[in-house]
Amino acid sequence: MEMAGIGLKNRKAALLAAGTSLLGLWSVAAAATDAAWMSEDDMRAAFSGVTLEGKYGSGKPFTESYGSDGRIEYREAATIIGGKWTVESGTFCTIYDRDPTGGCYRVKKVGGNCYEFYFVARTEKQAKADPKSPSWTARGSVTGKPGICAEEHSV
Repeated sequence: MEMAGIGLKNRKAALLAAGTSLLGLWSVAAAATDAAWMSEDDMRAAFSGVTLEGKYGSGKPFTESYGSDGRIEYREAATIIGGKWTVESGTFCTIYDRDPTGGCYRVKKVGGNCYEFYFVARTEKQAKADPKSPSWTARGSVTGKPGICAEEHSV
């Protein structure tokens, strides 16, 4: 059987080659996307024992101090909340004492001292078992280091 001048056997081979090429391109694109996220070791090194000043998408500013002992102190206007920070399942988690607003985030380093946080889960358990599609939440810079974030986020 001939279709458009290509025999059935040759057409199957061409379709298989095209499918293989598309799969290869998808793999390269997926690897490039994953490469944009910080590794667990990089997140631990970047955030342990530092203070981060940032802004949410709404423009609301916040400050968060990450102790080298895993404790966290969140400050926003007159509000101060304690809690813990961890790195779990490729995410940076900020879980607050008696406050459900924390969560786990994928993190991108978008400049020398600029980090963007993408919400994926409310808890560490959820980050491991059922993470959501990353959603941009905030960006921030480590205090006392040059190269702070610009006003616009990268998405």
